[in-house]
Amino acid sequence: MYRGRSPASEGEDRRPLRLLRPATLALLAGAALWAWAAHALWDATALPPLHLPHVDASRHFGAHFLQRSATYERFLTVDRLLATAILVAVLVVYARRGQRLVRESAAGRVGTGMLLAVLGFALVWLAEVPFGLAALWWQRRYGVSHQGYAPWLLESFLGLGAVFLFVGVAFAVAMGLAGAMRRWWWAVAAPAFVALGLLYVFVSPYLIPNTSPLREPRLAAEARALERSEGVGHARLEVQDVHRFTTAPNAESTGLGPTRTVVLWDTLLHDGFSRSEVRLALAHEIAHLAHEDVLKRAGWTALFLLPAWGAVAFFTRRRGGLARPEAVPVALLVLVVAQLLAAPLLDAAYRRQEAAADWAALDATREPAAARSLNRKLAVKSLGDPEPPGWTQALFGDHPTTIERIAMSYAWEGRGEGRP
Repeated sequence: MYRGRSPASEGEDRRPLRLLRPATLALLAGAALWAWAAHALWDATALPPLHLPHVDASRHFGAHFLQRSATYERFLTVDRLLATAILVAVLVVYARRGQRLVRESAAGRVGTGMLLAVLGFALVWLAEVPFGLAALWWQRRYGVSHQGYAPWLLESFLGLGAVFLFVGVAFAVAMGLAGAMRRWWWAVAAPAFVALGLLYVFVSPYLIPNTSPLREPRLAAEARALERSEGVGHARLEVQDVHRFTTAPNAESTGLGPTRTVVLWDTLLHDGFSRSEVRLALAHEIAHLAHEDVLKRAGWTALFLLPAWGAVAFFTRRRGGLARPEAVPVALLVLVVAQLLAAPLLDAAYRRQEAAADWAALDATREPAAARSLNRKLAVKSLGDPEPPGWTQALFGDHPTTIERIAMSYAWEGRGEGRP
């Protein structure tokens, strides 16, 4: 039987609803805005609707290589999964017990939080070193890497300096905001960290070791012609000396505005690649600059950081919020788990950017046969699996597979003949 409710009970039920409604509406509006921004950012990477033809891997690679590359990649995948599991386990233990270190610190609230953050990443580094050494051993066994174990370990250790600096500054900013803005500090923290990330990208060309200006006038002239073709201003052209450490070829683009730089590995220039193949690699990297992919990645980072720092604010409440140093170990765990969960979405966006750069490079060079030979050689020299399992590509693949890139060259070639 339905029973009426007393005015007193109605007042008691309505009060919490009135308190929660503005926050709930704000979160719903924020979620809708986040979805709209993600959709707009996805569409900002222009890529024609493609129906890639089926390409049999055995048509471009021998059976021995396909088996060898699959075995090589399988070990690295297992090594990476184990490293990830250990990483999460270490951070879980640190989140439970790390707060005990607060009692022994006299560095103040923010200073103690910075120390706990740096210590957490030091523990992560120590936990991951064995898996990094295992990966190096495997690469040396297959002839992909020539780097010694001691130099690798020293380089990895020295690289901690930059990581510690960034982590310390990031948590100092976050804890300062959390202390000043108890509830919505995370909404301000995300843009602040994106700004820090853009600053790092701006100076990153000067942090790449063993680089020198490109000294091949003909290749430099071709790069300038490609820049005009793709509608981008002049970029710095650098060559990185890596042949002492690896046989794998590569190229990358980085920097912002006056620091925009295309870096070619010397293994790409002096290891059997033709002029047309190098030109295609150049066109691909110049397309990244023309598409402002660095800024788009900053946008994706912002979309990741907003909910990630929101999760930090939620899960650290039991320890007084991130304003308290006791919450820093929990915050580290939440950020790492959030990154692992978001990785497939971010990788899908990055694969789309790489595919768009591939297509633009084909438009600029009009050499689909060179694209096929380039991608084949890239896979052979780095021993990359041309057609990895779908689940590994979804979890770890931030580039299209080699077979997909070869198929794209056929799709580009066939569009003038009325094929998709």
